Amino acid sequence: MVIMGRVASAHGIKGWIKVQPFTEYVDSLLQYPTWWLGEQEQGPWREVEVLKCEAHLKVVAAMLPNCPDRTAAEKLKGWLIAVPREQLPEQPEDEYYWSDLIGLTVINEAGEDLGKVEQLLETGANQVLMVNGASGQLLIPFVASAIKQVDIQNKFIKVDWAADYLK
Repeated sequence: MVIMGRVASAHGIKGWIKVQPFTEYVDSLLQYPTWWLGEQEQGPWREVEVLKCEAHLKVVAAMLPNCPDRTAAEKLKGWLIAVPREQLPEQPEDEYYWSDLIGLTVINEAGEDLGKVEQLLETGANQVLMVNGASGQLLIPFVASAIKQVDIQNKFIKVDWAADYLK
């Protein structure tokens, strides 16, 4: 499974949910008629048919079965949304799905643990890693001069970035 977003909150009173996507484009989730919901990254996952889905600025609003009202939608807050990896298009080398970067440990060339990737931001010029660690939040541009190695298998990103750069 590839985690594509998280239920952020209820949306309105008719059972819709608001989803914070972990995708480069907000509307990427709209192309999947079936999602998998889970409370944790490891699952267990349950398959749900997406009844309706719309992109709204930086979030996605969706209506799911068995979610008839706001109370039911609020119970899904924090749940993860995923799709099977085989449904995703193959990425070229040195390109990554944003969801694969979420949760990776970020270390700098001095070996300091800067924290974990919480999310990615699109700035127009480039993407930015939002990293939360012991020293606070860091914003690191996802550009070749800053990103030295991405190792999805071993779950880390090596960066040319000091812990005290632009917090």
